[in-house]
Amino acid sequence: MSAPAPSVVVLDYGSGNVHSAAKAIERAGARVELTADRDKIANADGLLVPGVGAFAAVMSALDAVRGAELIDRRLAGGRAVLGICVGMQVLFERGVERGVETEGLGEWPGVVDELHAPVLPHMGWNTVDAPEESQLFAGLRDERFYFVHSFAARSWSLDPIGAFAVPRVTWATHGEPFVAAVENGPLWATQFHPEKSGEAGIRLLGNWLATL
Repeated sequence: MSAPAPSVVVLDYGSGNVHSAAKAIERAGARVELTADRDKIANADGLLVPGVGAFAAVMSALDAVRGAELIDRRLAGGRAVLGICVGMQVLFERGVERGVETEGLGEWPGVVDELHAPVLPHMGWNTVDAPEESQLFAGLRDERFYFVHSFAARSWSLDPIGAFAVPRVTWATHGEPFVAAVENGPLWATQFHPEKSGEAGIRLLGNWLATL
């Protein structure tokens, strides 16, 4: 008998375009529910946090559903969370957009600010440089992924703490290097959009599901 498909909640906090993320994770093999229900979020095998638009707007919408508490509770229990695009950016300490500084969720140290690049936004397909031991990019090292952003974490400063493994950080370059993905214990995230990255994106989401 095959194992049941993992259950994933896509956090519904009013961010745009969450339906495409939900459909992609379903195609990758999960049972998916789009909700902000606290019990369902706590009990799902995985939580996906999408994000589209400005850092401050996403943080405001997350605060309205007590998103920080929901994510913290899952991580405290070692339960998997995946952030996508601005859903990754808000995991850092703060964001700076157009001179506006906004406090993030603070799961990782660092600032998300504007990329130094000749053309912004960074829109389209790009390669990534994943560490050898990456589980997220297993079998996907030569693939390209779809990015749409002007802001990013341009440095990484979190050292391993206690029993936690060394975070696996994947980089990409547009004008300058920036953090494209992170695998940090139960908390993983991508700056690009797996749901817009064709078959490679579906396989990447499948790699995440395989860890649940």
